[in-house]
Amino acid sequence: MRILVASHTYIVDLNREKLRELSRLESGIEVTVVTPKIWQPGGVQNKTIETQPLQEGSFRVVPISNFSKNNQGLLTFGADLIPLLREFKPDIIQVEQGSKALAYAEFITLNKLLGLKAKNVFFTWWNLPYNLKFPISLLESYNLKNTHGIVVGNKDGVDILRERGYKGPMVIMPQLGVDESLFKPQTQPELAKELGIQEGDFVVGFVGRFVEEKGLLTLVEALANLAEKSWKLLLLGRGPLQSNLLEIAAEKGIKGKLILVESVPHDRVYQYINLMHTLVLPSQTTYQFKTLTAAGWKEQFGHVLIEAMACQVPVIGSDSGEIPNVIGEAGLVFPEGNVGELQKCLINLMDKPELKEKLANLGYEKAMNQYTNKALAKRILDFYKQITDNN
Repeated sequence: MRILVASHTYIVDLNREKLRELSRLESGIEVTVVTPKIWQPGGVQNKTIETQPLQEGSFRVVPISNFSKNNQGLLTFGADLIPLLREFKPDIIQVEQGSKALAYAEFITLNKLLGLKAKNVFFTWWNLPYNLKFPISLLESYNLKNTHGIVVGNKDGVDILRERGYKGPMVIMPQLGVDESLFKPQTQPELAKELGIQEGDFVVGFVGRFVEEKGLLTLVEALANLAEKSWKLLLLGRGPLQSNLLEIAAEKGIKGKLILVESVPHDRVYQYINLMHTLVLPSQTTYQFKTLTAAGWKEQFGHVLIEAMACQVPVIGSDSGEIPNVIGEAGLVFPEGNVGELQKCLINLMDKPELKEKLANLGYEKAMNQYTNKALAKRILDFYKQITDNN
């Protein structure tokens, strides 16, 4: 089976592990990854990336010239895509830019014009209802009409695509897996000492953007009510909410219990997660955001949850978006924005070491069975076989 996957996500080599695993699952599987030749991510990683070609056995990365260099929806590829498609002749074309992406329409059209007869698949995270105006409505209609299968990052996304009229096969799985060679249980005594974490401290952790929709204010409020207990709040990340967080912590008399670490490469995040006694993802749904094609945001998956699970760190999450489905029975879930219920979850883990150990083991087992790159590669290959057999 020849599989072509296109996305700006794979400019980062660490993000390619699932696709590497896919190329190794069976003999005869070839995976070609198409990435933009030049990309400007913006945000935290505010530098231009020039993707380099790569060949590793039956796995390769091919940078293709691109017209938009920082907008996912407007990303399209240059004419050098055509000889690649003619040479590779894929059986599966998967474009990971969503249902309204110009790049997906481009691949669908080239698939037809070149007579490739490949199955068209796309990936989407989107999990809130939306209305479209012309011409974007026409673009999505064209894409859905020519789709043979969809990989959806969450359950809500499946429901929305059914509402949009898509009747074909779908599978629910995240875009990226967890690297269990990095994210695994391992003590970090030197880092704990460096950060001033004492042996008796219960470390509550958060990893992500410091923005209101991530629920950090709820987390700080819940911990402020537990000031008499021996805990530290390890915040890994940065964002516009940082000064506000510090002000509130000072007002509540808990500023000395906060540890802020702003910039850590992803391949070192596991060290900080392994300092935590629980990782909390207290996301809150918001309808403040508006784009050309949609409004609002709720948690689409929560990748840091599976990284913590892989480190045998018990997780607490709100009920925003996909979080309850990711956690399942392997952690604690509270109603988003509810300070009192989050406080109860924290007390349970602080006061009941047997519960903490049980959830740590359940989370680890779930991460290893469902969320490693190899586990995801097996699921996506099964899905490809399903759509090639049925269509």
